[in-house]
Amino acid sequence: MTLTVGSLFSGIGGFDLGLERAGMKVIWQSEIDQFACKVLKKHWPSVPNLGDITKIDWTKIERPDIVCGGYPCQPFSTAGRRGGENDPRHLWPAMHNAICQLRPKYAIMENVRGHLSLGFGRVLGDLAEIGYDTEWQVIPAAAVGAPHKRDRVFIVAYPNNTGSRTPKRRIDDNGSAQIKKGSNIAQSESGRHGANVADTDGEQLGQRGRTKDIRSKNRVWSDNGRRETTDGFRQWWEVEPDVGRVANGIPDRVDRLKGLGNAIVPQVAELVGALVLEHSYN
Repeated sequence: MTLTVGSLFSGIGGFDLGLERAGMKVIWQSEIDQFACKVLKKHWPSVPNLGDITKIDWTKIERPDIVCGGYPCQPFSTAGRRGGENDPRHLWPAMHNAICQLRPKYAIMENVRGHLSLGFGRVLGDLAEIGYDTEWQVIPAAAVGAPHKRDRVFIVAYPNNTGSRTPKRRIDDNGSAQIKKGSNIAQSESGRHGANVADTDGEQLGQRGRTKDIRSKNRVWSDNGRRETTDGFRQWWEVEPDVGRVANGIPDRVDRLKGLGNAIVPQVAELVGALVLEHSYN
């Protein structure tokens, strides 16, 4: 059976493309950026765009098996002011509301590494309160062969089927997660990526949560330093030619750069999607 996907904060479709490559089917999207909407319309002409997530009546929307989305990172990124819940771009509550209403089999989310130290505990608590267990992992783009790090935290949530609405993770005063006993914490492996990997997003290095279930499959999550293809999702990419960041003479250059900067690496989404599929079969 093919799992269906509802895509939030769709952007130019990085999540959508990756999950479809993993074997899923996107049945609706939600995006408001005009240029991104044009890209979605070109590549998913038959998939409806629901528009502004804050204005959607979820009681009238088809329930997908999976809800995915990279809610805005600006409130949490170490490259910004880190306004958290006070940032007007803080849209996690809107995604949380969609999950509450739709009750999907899985929710797959993405954000910057800085989210782990600001607001992450609130996300885990919100999901636990509605009966969802949560696993997460920081996955760099280098894990799928890209010549840059682009560390991003991927979160997978699924109903715990216990009926419990009690948070399983304690949240401290500043909204940081206190990881439940038994979770394994390891220092960042970013140093193993070598000099050929660029740190393009400016996120500070920290710790990463290890999943107990989905991550336990025998997959490679980080670069081995030798540019070897170690699984079906990793292939070393050619370095992008230096075309500069100027806009003159290139149609929609600024919009393209914005779309790419905000996009999820499809190969990483494909890897996460494949692990979710494997989990769903067990």
